[in-house]
Amino acid sequence: MPIRLLSSEVSSQIAAGEVVERPASVVKELAENSLDAGAKNISIAIEDAGRALIEVADDGQGIPANELELAASRHATSKLIQSEDLFHIQTLGFRGEALASIGSVSHMVITSRVESAKEGARLKVDGGVSNKVEKVGAPVGTVVRVENLFYNVPARLKFLKSDVTERRAIDSLVTRYALAYPQVRFKVTDGKQATLQTAGDGDRRAILAALYGVDVAKQMLEVMATEDDPSTSSGRGLSLSGFISPVSLTRSNRKEITFFVNGRWVQEFSLTAALLQAYHTLLMVGRYPLTALFLEIAPEDVDVNVHPTKAEVRFRSQDKVFSFVQRSARKALLAYTPVPSVSPQLWGSRSRSDEMPGRQVGIDWSVAHDSVGSEQSSVGSDELRDTSYESRITNSESPVSNLQSAFTTGVPLLRLIGQIGSTYLVAEGPDGLYLIDQHAAHERVLFEKLMAQHESKSIPSQALLAPEVVTLPPQSAKTLTEQLPFLNHFGFEVEEFGANTFQVRAMPILFSGGDPASALKALVEDFEEDESPLQAEVEARLAARVCKRLAVKGGQTLTSEEQRSLLNDLEACNSPRTCPHGRPTMIHLSVDTLERQFGRKGAR
Repeated sequence: MPIRLLSSEVSSQIAAGEVVERPASVVKELAENSLDAGAKNISIAIEDAGRALIEVADDGQGIPANELELAASRHATSKLIQSEDLFHIQTLGFRGEALASIGSVSHMVITSRVESAKEGARLKVDGGVSNKVEKVGAPVGTVVRVENLFYNVPARLKFLKSDVTERRAIDSLVTRYALAYPQVRFKVTDGKQATLQTAGDGDRRAILAALYGVDVAKQMLEVMATEDDPSTSSGRGLSLSGFISPVSLTRSNRKEITFFVNGRWVQEFSLTAALLQAYHTLLMVGRYPLTALFLEIAPEDVDVNVHPTKAEVRFRSQDKVFSFVQRSARKALLAYTPVPSVSPQLWGSRSRSDEMPGRQVGIDWSVAHDSVGSEQSSVGSDELRDTSYESRITNSESPVSNLQSAFTTGVPLLRLIGQIGSTYLVAEGPDGLYLIDQHAAHERVLFEKLMAQHESKSIPSQALLAPEVVTLPPQSAKTLTEQLPFLNHFGFEVEEFGANTFQVRAMPILFSGGDPASALKALVEDFEEDESPLQAEVEARLAARVCKRLAVKGGQTLTSEEQRSLLNDLEACNSPRTCPHGRPTMIHLSVDTLERQFGRKGAR
């Protein structure tokens, strides 16, 4: 084929493929234009997850009528003039491609007015073709209305995710910018429902409370660090501000790690690595912190022109930035987090739960464990109430050990010996020694009891004395809304209670005394375990998640009665060898193996 120039229509759609990947990309570009224009109020309306409509309105400087048509052209921008300006970028946009790319794959209408003008102007762009500018009445600022996104590129439309996923991407994006620009009032509406609204009063912690709930916002640790650098031409050094979570507040993925560089949201691996290095040895494997950190650096020391969507940056002194972020976050952690000490009860100096700080309150052990008699539950009831609600577990049938081929069947009668490290139970069986993970074991017990009640269609629930109100991030709230029928089916009584807020009125008796907020959050958070054993059953998967969150935790000291009750319940399970996610609940060491290890029988 001969070499030829591409038509403007094709080249615009190719450029749009780099800039406009999904509806969230449109929201990002338009919101950044509003922020560059000095807007104090930004209103975002979407319909059909952004496919049918995305409208971004602001009260910024506006676009003069004689520049409106030029603004919708490719490579038209007010942010830079010459190539040297690329190394001093202080605005979010600078390429002049956003409006042209959006207009080439949608029906776009731009309405704008500057303060000095008595009337506004309107421009319609259909599939990259601009109409004449019209004079209209309009307030100061700009409104960009994008309809029928990707109507002329059906292949791109076909590759969009589900409505829930696309809405979640938009909500996640706007919440991040709301944190980065707390002095700007953001409002997001989906149809007629407002999903996000911030006050714009500059209080970042208040925004955290609106997004994640008051409890999470209270726990977040503030980071404030600066480092002078006289070597830069502007004299600016490094500055880091924002919030990080304590080691007790984590997630199972990196989705809640947010970095802004000079006001620009970036996904830079080196910054994430520096943050995780600050948490080194403080977090369990597979757990990640919640963070919202804002790095300020001299514009000439960072290159923002390395990615089509401007999602990545390059630093002139990579090691210096890495070290600064790592040291600043580590300093904040050590300042707020006490040095952990070995609890005396690990060595047997104390045994009663009321002497042990940090114990969570659960249900009366006797409610969920028939093996605990009335005499046991009446004596030391405070102890038994403590962690009992966490002693039910899941079902899965993967083998636990290479030592036995019949490991997926039941377990023999076991004699409890004790607890090690407040995490593992030690028991003796007729064929050797058993080490039981109390968290995984309790997961299995809870899961099988809950699923048995589910199959018999009789899940007893208990009303809470005071309904608990739980606030979730917008994207999580939408996910939970879809799962409410499953949750109510399992004995919870949950109803919507305002924007992104839910009210828990009742819980299954099995989980009595558990934390309703943990149960709800378990349904919308990703977990590190492989859930393939339960992929085919949505209800079983959700039940396993709730049981995991409400099960006894590692590091939680159990009384002798609680240990014995948990062991008895595990023996009664159909699949006692694994938790619902397939993780082993126990390790078996046969007598023969022990004799070989001690040199009593043959070579080692």
